[in-house]
Order: sequence, then C-alpha cells, then structure tokens
Amino acid sequence: MGLNIEENKKLVEEVLEAYPKKAKKDREKHFQINTEEAQSCGTCALKSNIKSRPGVMTPRGCSYAGSKGVVWGPIKDMVHISHGPIGCGQYSWGTRRNYANGTLGIDNFTAMQITSDFQETDIVFGGDKKLEVIMREITEMFPLARGISVQSECPVGLIGDDIEAVSKKMSKELEMPIVPVRCEGFRGVSQSLGHHIANDAIRDFVLGKAELAETGPYDVNIIGDYNIGGDAWASRILLEEMGLRVIAQWSGDGTLNELEIAHKAKLNLIHCHRSMNYMVEHMEKAYDIPWMEYNFFGPTKTYESLRAIAARFDETIQENCEKMIARHQPEMDKIIHKFKPRLENKKVLLMIGGLRSRHTIGAYEDLGMDIVASGYEFAHKDDYEKTFPMMKEGTIIMDDPTAYELEELAQKLNVDLVGSGVKEKYVYHKMGVPFRQMHSWDYSGPYHGFDGFKIFAKDMDMTVNSPVWNLISKKEKAQKEGAGV
Repeated sequence: MGLNIEENKKLVEEVLEAYPKKAKKDREKHFQINTEEAQSCGTCALKSNIKSRPGVMTPRGCSYAGSKGVVWGPIKDMVHISHGPIGCGQYSWGTRRNYANGTLGIDNFTAMQITSDFQETDIVFGGDKKLEVIMREITEMFPLARGISVQSECPVGLIGDDIEAVSKKMSKELEMPIVPVRCEGFRGVSQSLGHHIANDAIRDFVLGKAELAETGPYDVNIIGDYNIGGDAWASRILLEEMGLRVIAQWSGDGTLNELEIAHKAKLNLIHCHRSMNYMVEHMEKAYDIPWMEYNFFGPTKTYESLRAIAARFDETIQENCEKMIARHQPEMDKIIHKFKPRLENKKVLLMIGGLRSRHTIGAYEDLGMDIVASGYEFAHKDDYEKTFPMMKEGTIIMDDPTAYELEELAQKLNVDLVGSGVKEKYVYHKMGVPFRQMHSWDYSGPYHGFDGFKIFAKDMDMTVNSPVWNLISKKEKAQKEGAGV
C-alpha cells in the first residue's frame, strides 16, 4: 500500500515555505514524490550532485573526506599522510570503524593519524621538503609499511605544492609505491568527487602492478565494501561458503597487494556503487572483467544477490548457493518472527551517503517497517533512478536535504525512527526521536549478510522500543506544565 501522494506534496511545500522565494525555488528541485510512473521507469526529475546552497546546513562532506576517509584510509598496510594543517587529519582520525586484521603500528595503520601539520611558514614557503622528511621517517618508524599515500588538503592545492614530483622522487629513493592523491576539500560539490579522484589514483599508480601466482575460475573481488563493523567479513563468509575465492577486498581490511592483483579476477562484486563504480567500469574496459552490484542487507535482498552471483558461475556454485540459503533461512525466519511484531508499521526516515538509503530498504521491510522518506547526501542521478522503483508510491525522495528540512519532515511525518549520520544524531536524541547512525552502525555491526541481519534487527528493536523515549516525553511534558505552557 502506497503513501498519499497529494498529502506529501503539500507537506513538502509547507516545509519549504520557510525559505525566501529564490531559495525555495532552488530547494524545490531537490524533492520528488514517488509515483507509479517513477516506480515503473525510474523517472528522476530532482536535481542532484550540484553545489549546496550557501547559507543552509548541508550534511555533505568534502573531497578529502571521500578519498582519505572512505577509499584510501581502510587500506591497512599503507601509511596515509594527511598533507596540510592538523584539523582535517584530526577529524578523520580513527576511521569509520573500518575493521582490519593485523597489529596496529606494525602491519596495520588504519587507526593511526599521520599528518604534515602545516604551519604558517609551510603555507608561505611550501611543504615539499617537509613531506620528504616525513616519508623518510615513516620508513624508519614503520618498516613493514608497504606503501604511502599523500592525501592533500585545501591549502596544499591553493599554494601549489608539487606532491606528484615529491612522490615520484621519494618512491625511487625509498623503493616503495608512493601515491599522490589530489583530493583537496574544495574540489567538487561533495565527498563524491573525492571517491572519483581516489579511484583514478588507484588506476594510475597501483592497479595491475603485481601478478597472482595462481588463478581460478571462481576468483572474485569485493569492491566498495569498507568493512564497517566487520561488514566485508560477513559478506566474504557467504561468498566463500558458496565456493568462490575472494582474491581482493577493496578497501576495508584491504592491502596494497590486493589492489595490485585485482585485475586477475573473473568477476567484480561491487557493494557501494557510488564510491567505486569508476574502478569496476575501468576494469571492464581495460581487463574485460564483468561486474555486478550486490546487496547483502536483510535476508530477502541477500537471497536475491546470492542467486544472482551464483548465476554468473557453473552449476556447482549454483547448487552450493541453494544449499547455503536452505541452511540459513530457518534462522532468518526466526529472527523475523521475533522482531517483526515489535517493529511492524513503524515509520522510518532515511538520509545516508550515496547508497544505503536504497540498499537498506529491504532489511527494514523484512521487519515490516515502512520507509516514508529517503534521501542522499551526495548521490548522482543514476542512484536516484535505481531508488524510485524500490520505494512505495508516495514516498518523499530528497537530495542533500538541509538540517531544517530533515527536522521538519521528521516531525510532520511523525516518524518512529531516523537513520542518518553522526552530524544529525544528537539533534534527534534531543527531540526524543529514535535514531540510528547508519554511516558506521552506531558502534555496532556488522549489518551485512545473515550474521549482520541478526544484529541489525536487534539494534532497530533496541532503538525504537527503548523505554528512554517515554522518559524524555514525560520530562518535556513536566517542563511545559511547570512553565505554564
């Protein structure tokens, strides 16, 4: 059953009435109510991937965040230099809970923060010499580091430091791969361009630089899974149980060698299409490696994806797939039977990055929950074209919504749960609205696969049905009565 199209159109108009005329006209282009026509052909009229309007509170990040924080940062056996003032490096320190095997500071550097700590003199005279010194120090302090990446911040691009020349010179001197990444935060309109720049750097400096000793017919790559809370591990378990061999994992718990040998796979399996589609499209053209998108959120989508993956291989893999599903399905049914009565018909508002606002829909629907509004921070038109057919008629779909718009929609739609990022989290806590941080799973996870769904269902129930929300409501009521409101 769909939502009321006319009511939601009116609701969006009411929210946007608060803006001046020109701002309202601009923001109207970033909203669309899902219709039967849009569902059937993915018609997308809303504007996306354009500059946020000055003066509004956008949830977006920057190009540096897209490169260092998403694509390069999880590569565990490389040291990633935040080249510029300390702030950007400090903000990205600790990663997005990208789990990785190994010993921190020995062969795993994901949770470390290495910065060139620009000062005023570096801005005036340049930081090239300083960068050389840092690279030499890295090889002395971390002898097991396989390589270095240079993640440039805004001032580096503004003053014109030649990180490419320094990287080339020091790569020869230190005899290791050193990758310059021109990901200054001012580039592009969001973190999305940072993903693209990072992909291009992998293509130009790393991909195809090593060979795989033995190849087989079942070799696959996991692309665009950053192992947040162990997601990539939960996905890999299923692929290997089916009989496939994962030769590279990009980039959660990934290594430089895995980037170098990925061109030997028979199939690329991409999770986050928005951040890594550039690489799979390049490998298809350059190495004739086919690719497909998969979704391991919730049992329904996991079953679909596993069968679609198996269909790319022979009968052995297809039979293994069916046996595996048969083994796991009874447990998944038990989870749904336990939590669905507690979550059924609960209304959800989502606003997440460039993928999960559509990928997580199936998991919520498996639990009987209704997505009433959904949007992205930095999605492109093709992401929305995939989203419309997955949403119910009448659903509000939005691009780069402002903090004001999200708060108003949450209240007017009377949602039971908001799923978004850490910047939004505490606002909704104060409003008394249940909230899950869906960028890094609120210190939980994994959420992928069968192991992940068990945790996902428990977390959603724990969040929505926590007694703490009633206590907040009672406190607010008492405060209003005490103030004579």
